Amino acid sequence: MLKKSTLYLFITLLFIGLLSGCAQSSNEGGEEAKTVKIGYFPNLTHIGTIVALEKGYFEEAFGKDVKIETKTVANGGLFMEAMATKAIDVGTVGPGPLLNFYVKNKEYHLISGAVNGGAVLVAAEGSGVEKVADLDGKKVAIPVIGSTQDVMLRKSLKEANLKAKTSGGTVDLFAAAPADTASLFIQKQVDAAATQEPWGYVLENQANGKLLLDWDEFAWGKESTNTVVAARADFLKNKELSKQYLDAHKKAVKFIQENPEESKEVVMKHLKNLTGKELNKDEVDAAFSRLAVTTDVNEKVIQEMADISKEAGYIPSSDIKGLIDLSLLK
Repeated sequence: MLKKSTLYLFITLLFIGLLSGCAQSSNEGGEEAKTVKIGYFPNLTHIGTIVALEKGYFEEAFGKDVKIETKTVANGGLFMEAMATKAIDVGTVGPGPLLNFYVKNKEYHLISGAVNGGAVLVAAEGSGVEKVADLDGKKVAIPVIGSTQDVMLRKSLKEANLKAKTSGGTVDLFAAAPADTASLFIQKQVDAAATQEPWGYVLENQANGKLLLDWDEFAWGKESTNTVVAARADFLKNKELSKQYLDAHKKAVKFIQENPEESKEVVMKHLKNLTGKELNKDEVDAAFSRLAVTTDVNEKVIQEMADISKEAGYIPSSDIKGLIDLSLLK
């Protein structure tokens, strides 16, 4: 039988151990919550995220106890895969890949707008393409299958009574990185491209491309949702962090709207540091003239995108009820 003093010592040590375990568990949970992983693309249509990072708006909103990690990806498919593996908590992406993943897994949500427009349709020199109807039997470059530009192109093709080959039509969609499209034009490997800025301007001025549809004509025109803020459902459970992210995003959007010239300089510097390549000022000016930075979301457009994705066979259903959650934004 244990002596009373020994028993007291045993109980005391056990109690301290339990407290230590609880504290460790709580700390581990806290550490997880205190790291926010932000994802985005290194291009101008992700200007909201870039400005918020460069101006320190995220650091200001989250405070010194929150660690910020960033991840850049080349396209929406890679962004959503990173989000699925929890390498990204929140960030900017095209609505096309977001809704494609949402239909299969309800763990992702659209919580704000970011950029409307910012995408154009350009024909290659010598392609014989003068209007959208001339794309019949032609090859058109898109950033990636299922991308927002893919969906926008399909809408414009439908309006010209055309379809992609994968949907039983005659237009061949060719996935290629936007930065590679100018080479494809020069080598006459594609006849046109549906692309985001500044690559549309590059195609026009470095590859002699011809603008078929400017940003205010392509697909839904000025209401074409190019970039949105997406977040995982488990991140959104932390309403404080979610609201802080959106506060920084809104601040960046307002800054860009009120200070376009300084915003251009900020983006050019950021992209040069990321890619090692300096954007031409004329390219940036042209790109800015072809997009609208906003937090607004046209839910009707997002639904039409889902309908087109279903028609293309990318998703089994166009039911995206619950995808859009603007409650924290408002």
